[in-house]
Amino acid sequence: MKYLITGATGLIGNNTVRRLVALGEQVRVLTRQAGNQPELAGLKIEICQGDIRDAASVQAAVRGVECVIHAAAYVQVGWANSDLHRQVNVEGTRNVAAAAFEQRTRLVHISTINTLGIGRLEHPADEESGLPGLVPCHYVTSKAEAEKVVQGFQSRGLDAVIVNPSFSLGPWDWKPSSGRMLLAVNRGTLVAPAGAFNVSDARDVSAGITAAAKLAPSGRRYILGGHNLSYLDAWRAFARVTGRRGPHFKLGPIARQVASVSTDLWTRYTGVEGGVNSATLGIGSQETCFSSRRAEQELGYQIRPLKETVADAWSWFCEHGYVDNQRSSVGRAAASILP
Repeated sequence: MKYLITGATGLIGNNTVRRLVALGEQVRVLTRQAGNQPELAGLKIEICQGDIRDAASVQAAVRGVECVIHAAAYVQVGWANSDLHRQVNVEGTRNVAAAAFEQRTRLVHISTINTLGIGRLEHPADEESGLPGLVPCHYVTSKAEAEKVVQGFQSRGLDAVIVNPSFSLGPWDWKPSSGRMLLAVNRGTLVAPAGAFNVSDARDVSAGITAAAKLAPSGRRYILGGHNLSYLDAWRAFARVTGRRGPHFKLGPIARQVASVSTDLWTRYTGVEGGVNSATLGIGSQETCFSSRRAEQELGYQIRPLKETVADAWSWFCEHGYVDNQRSSVGRAAASILP
């Protein structure tokens, strides 16, 4: 089977490319950059230069493949860059879905668990039971609209599957993306967000994506998640791996409100939105806990231990120069005490 992967340099896309190559599949990637890229170095793949915002380059990249795995997205949790979110996440998805539809190619659209809303820690939601009310930042709303684009083409006959990964950690997080949270905990913190979330392994997610490409009926949706836990428990687990002292408290509502107002005022004053803003603080106070039972039952999806996921992500960052070597050895030793 021949695949086209968009977003091949991101965490999920890169792990998916590597999994398909390891399985002996033919892989083509669509990338904006020409020349050698460390994310793709040494991989037996075909590289096609282009941009998902350019319909012509997408059409050319899709030609001759049997399945498109659409992982490309613009990810920024906040209130800035609404136009860029729409251009990449909505219109880019429209170009990919249109090309797959016209060329009768299967599409696996990689969305996000955030489009499904809220799931309680005590009662995780499934693909249909998420509650409304998640903070509607541009990333969340644009990804939800992208799903509607795919579903519109599905109603016209496109063979498409939607998968919703949760917050993922793992090796090959070059940018880095989700791993920024692990690196931030390594820098030390006394408080953690008050909410709860689902932590998955990018390697498990990539296995679920490839299984969906081969096995899933058209029109089906799958949550590809992992472990549901509070941010406080997760950050303490991260800290044990990195050799840091973990947070002691949850961020209270008054402190969160003060931080939200002050960071948004700073954004307005400087014109630059930081990683901490009212959107990230708001989502961090909510619960996004979900079950992957459907994927487990229908795709054979498996979830590895959290200890393994966090330790392997940390080791990869250490080995690739994202943290100093002294902390690397401490982190590997501390990984052995994770529950």
